[in-house]
Amino acid sequence: MRDCDLLIENGTVMTDYRTLHAGMDVAVKDGRILAVTPHGEEEWKAGEVISGKDLAVMPGLMDSHMHTGQQLLKGLVLDAKPIIWTRVMLPFESTLTPEKMRLSASLAALEMIRSGTTGFVESGGYFMDEAAAVYRESGLRGRLSWSTMDEEGLPASIAMDAEEAIRLSDRLYGDWDGQGNLKVYYSLRALNSCSDHLVSLAAEHAGERGAVLQAHMNEYPGEVEGIVRREGVRPYVYLERMGVLSDRFLGAHSLLLSEEERELIGERGVRLCHCPFSNCGKALPDTPALLGQGIVPGFGSDGAAHAGLSLWGEMRIFRSVMNICYGVPAANPAVMPAETLFQMMYEGGAAALDEAGRCGRIQPGFHADLITVDLKSPRLIPSGNLLHTLFECGEPGDVRDVLVGGKFLMRNREILALDEERILREARDYMEK
Repeated sequence: MRDCDLLIENGTVMTDYRTLHAGMDVAVKDGRILAVTPHGEEEWKAGEVISGKDLAVMPGLMDSHMHTGQQLLKGLVLDAKPIIWTRVMLPFESTLTPEKMRLSASLAALEMIRSGTTGFVESGGYFMDEAAAVYRESGLRGRLSWSTMDEEGLPASIAMDAEEAIRLSDRLYGDWDGQGNLKVYYSLRALNSCSDHLVSLAAEHAGERGAVLQAHMNEYPGEVEGIVRREGVRPYVYLERMGVLSDRFLGAHSLLLSEEERELIGERGVRLCHCPFSNCGKALPDTPALLGQGIVPGFGSDGAAHAGLSLWGEMRIFRSVMNICYGVPAANPAVMPAETLFQMMYEGGAAALDEAGRCGRIQPGFHADLITVDLKSPRLIPSGNLLHTLFECGEPGDVRDVLVGGKFLMRNREILALDEERILREARDYMEK
């Protein structure tokens, strides 16, 4: 008889992005998966046992790119003229306060937990101490950054020079990296808004600490053209010239890539992510070409202002646009099959979170970042192929339990990690004001 902290017995377990096994036991100890075995094959002395009957046990979803500070922007972005960043996002973020950021992080954490998201990458914001405190309390596996830009003409509340930007990032790293399930990344918010000096400093300080450096990349035609005008080369070529590109760099969006840029990304092991709903208003990535090079992007929500934080819908939207743009012309309806999309969610997501080989699979040694999905949901039955049905029909409302590092953040649809009633009351008060 073996000891474990938690045993989920007799569930249908998604061990990787293409495989579901019925009638399996999952043993968890010290925050990690200890064993995955056929039900009853081994005897366990468990601190707690829960039944997996009528449940799919899946790795938690991972949001590779979100914006905490845009949680209060819901309903104010759709159909806005581009560039949304300069017309809507930047003016709004310049009005943030510690209280607004705390509420934003609280709402984001609630939405992610209820959606089955167990890990996320915050792409860079303000008042990050307030956000970090909320995220540490939530138990989510979070990656946090300070928003860094040093161009002239920014609103006074967020204006900074390169040294101040890096000082803020260094302080965030020193105070919060390794606290709970949090890590701190360095950030270049947008290359057009960052001087060569800031780019060099950010890469240097991230490298000294072994931290990931992230940036919004190749998202808008105007953004790419701006770098070409300023530097004479495209964005990824510019960063290569600056000595920035490596396997410790995360390029968010990465939609408008030249062949040369794709080759650089592959050679340097750069990590990527796409944000389907948000990206559909800007450009379409050639993801089949990236996958053909062995580059597996993750999925991001791009913050709550774009369709909320549910990743279930992001995956389905992405399949649809890939099919219409690449599958239909080639008469290939499986140009982006469900298995590949789950691979992007889990392998691309784990890379974005700097947890490759530790997250995204239910296998011994991996973090016990798990969700259970209610297979009695009318959306999910009957099913001739459960993996495909989970992809096509799964929704946040089907998620029953959420665990990170073996700890329940939500159990039987009840949030345990945060005071949901208080947070929603504060959100309603904010909306009324």
